[in-house]
Amino acid sequence: MKKILLLGSGELGKEFVIAAKRAGAYVVACDRYNDAPAMQVADEREVFSMLDGDALEAAVKKHQPDIIVPEIEAIRTERLFQFEEQGIQVVPSARAVNFTMNRRAIRDLASRDLGLRTAKYFYAKTFDEFKKAADEIGFPCVVKPLMSSSGHGQSYVHNDDELEQAFREAMEGSRGDVKEVIIEEFIDFESEFTLLTITQQHGWPTIFCPPIGHVQKGGDYRESWQPYKISDEALKQAQHMADQVTKALTGYGIWGVEFFLTKQGEVIFSELSPRPHDTGMVTLGHTTNLSEFELHFRAVMGLPIAGIHLEHAGASAVILSPEECSTTQSLNYNLVDALKEDRTRIRIFGKPEAHVGRRMGVVLCYGEVGESTDALRDKAKRLAKTVLGTDPYMKK
Repeated sequence: MKKILLLGSGELGKEFVIAAKRAGAYVVACDRYNDAPAMQVADEREVFSMLDGDALEAAVKKHQPDIIVPEIEAIRTERLFQFEEQGIQVVPSARAVNFTMNRRAIRDLASRDLGLRTAKYFYAKTFDEFKKAADEIGFPCVVKPLMSSSGHGQSYVHNDDELEQAFREAMEGSRGDVKEVIIEEFIDFESEFTLLTITQQHGWPTIFCPPIGHVQKGGDYRESWQPYKISDEALKQAQHMADQVTKALTGYGIWGVEFFLTKQGEVIFSELSPRPHDTGMVTLGHTTNLSEFELHFRAVMGLPIAGIHLEHAGASAVILSPEECSTTQSLNYNLVDALKEDRTRIRIFGKPEAHVGRRMGVVLCYGEVGESTDALRDKAKRLAKTVLGTDPYMKK
C-alpha cells in the first residue's frame, strides 16, 4: 500500500487517516505542533511549519511518500509543483492547492475566468485601499483575510466606524505571509450550503454528495445538516458550477464547494476547499453510505465509488471550549447525557490545547430519511451544550 504524507493534522485530517488506515495505508502526519489530532492515529509524525519550504522538502526526502495530501492552506505551495514533477501525487493537484490557498486566486478564477456568479469584491493591502473599496461596495459588507481558516479575521461591517477594527482584525487573522484582505458585497441569502464534489481518476465521472445545509458564525462552521432542501433546478446550477471550477483546478479527491442560496432562488458561488470540509462531518453520522473521508480516500487512491446514497437524515453541532487550558485533560467532557439519547454520536477531536470558543468536538444526530432535519438540528445543538456546557453559537 502507498505511503501518504499528510500536511496538516487537525480533526479533518484525523478522520482521513482513520479511513486510510482501515484500508492498510501508511500515513505520516505533519503539523506545526506536536500531538495534533491526526498524529494520534498515524504511523509517524513530523513537527514543523509547512510555510518553511526547506523543512517541507526535508520531510519529503526523509519519508519518500507516494502521495502528499494537504489538509490546510498555510503551505509553501510552490514546492508542491516540484514534488509533482518528481512523480509524487499531490492531492488534488499542486495547481488546485496553489489556487485555493488564498481567496484572490480562487475568486478570480470563478468570477473572471469561468464567469460564475459571485458576490462583488475588491482586494486591499492598505487601509486607504480598503476604505475606497468599502465606499464602492456599500454597507453592510464582509471582510476576510485572503488566507485564513476557521473564520479567523472575518467580520461584517455595518458602517464607517467599524472599518478600522475590521481591517485590523483581518490583517491579524491572516495565516502565512499573505497580508491582504478581500472585501465583499453582503449577499442577502436565505441559507448557505456545501456541495461535496468528488473528482475521480481513470476517466470516471465527477460525482456529488446530497447537498449539506450549514450555518457559520464569523466564518466558522457551527452546525450542518443533510439533506438540505433545494429545488432540482438550483441543485443543477450548483453541480454545474462545482464541476466547472474543479475541472479548471484539476486533480482527484473531494472538494467542499460552498454556495449561497438567495431568497429569489439564485445560487451564488462562495468558496471552495480542495479537501474534506468541516460541514461534511455530518456524514460521520451515517447520513451517506460512505463518509466524506472514505470518499476522499477512494478518490485519492483511484479506487471505485460505486455510488453515493442518502441512508439517513442527520445533523451536526460543534462542541466549543469554555476556557483556555494548556492541556485538554483538564476539560470535563460530559458524554453521559448526550449518549443517553438514541441515534447520537460524539466525536472528540483530541486537540492538546483549548482556547475559548475553539472547536473541540462534534455531536452527530441522525434519523430516518424524510425525518425533519429541523428536529435533528435542534437535538444536535441541545446535546452539544451538555458536553462542555457551551452553546454552539457562543462568541469566541
